[in-house]
Amino acid sequence: MTITAETRPAGHPVVSADRWVAERKALLAREKELTHLRDRIAAERRALPWLRIGKEYVFDAPEGRRSLADLFQGRSQLLVQHFMFGPGWEQGCPSCSFMADHIDGMAVHLAHRDVSVVVVSRAPLPEIERFRRRMGWQFKWVSSHGTDFNHDFHVSFTPEERARGEVDYNWGKVAFPSEEAPGISVFHKDDAGDVFLTYSTYGRGVEVMMGTYALLDLTPKGRDEHNAAYRMDWVRHHDRYEPAPATQPAAVAGGCCHAQAERHAG
Repeated sequence: MTITAETRPAGHPVVSADRWVAERKALLAREKELTHLRDRIAAERRALPWLRIGKEYVFDAPEGRRSLADLFQGRSQLLVQHFMFGPGWEQGCPSCSFMADHIDGMAVHLAHRDVSVVVVSRAPLPEIERFRRRMGWQFKWVSSHGTDFNHDFHVSFTPEERARGEVDYNWGKVAFPSEEAPGISVFHKDDAGDVFLTYSTYGRGVEVMMGTYALLDLTPKGRDEHNAAYRMDWVRHHDRYEPAPATQPAAVAGGCCHAQAERHAG
């Protein structure tokens, strides 16, 4: 049966099966280009030179004080989420929590590829533990409180830095609305126990942890984000969402109070 082209009330075209397959194949060719480009960039990422970590960082963990080398937990690779949670904050950033919601399901698979995952925040450990228990997370989360770790990795900023109007973030000088920022850093430990930084990413680079976004990008409405100043203002802590509506998006109650501006996320 031949189906003639029509238009839905939303304005999206509806076409014949033959045309749909033809257009899907055209898009598939573009998707393959993207896949191959992603593979090439991943190879370039792995080929980056490494930076030896000479400073001794010590973190507060539930089991006691732990060095950066200890966080590898017997593996040679370590992935760190720099989680926006400063001292005295009532709760962690909703957007960083959105990232962290994906960790527990991935951690066992990463461990079998020689990768440990640790979350690091500047809040004191008791504040971290209180929030972690509330969220029901099982992953390892340590405190860098009182150390230079967050500042050295450009995910925490002093009042003096912010007063100057620009901070060093995402490989450039930008204005930033918070004392904390998101990021991901990757480390390698060799047989001698030396630790090296192999990669860090910030801004929209942290979307690599947001598997929910990858699925939303497959759907007709996509991410359905409309706040140009901060597109993730819809995200809530997973225990703070209202019941999911059947047909209409939930009313927005305001963005993350510690969120970065979208214009600095690229």
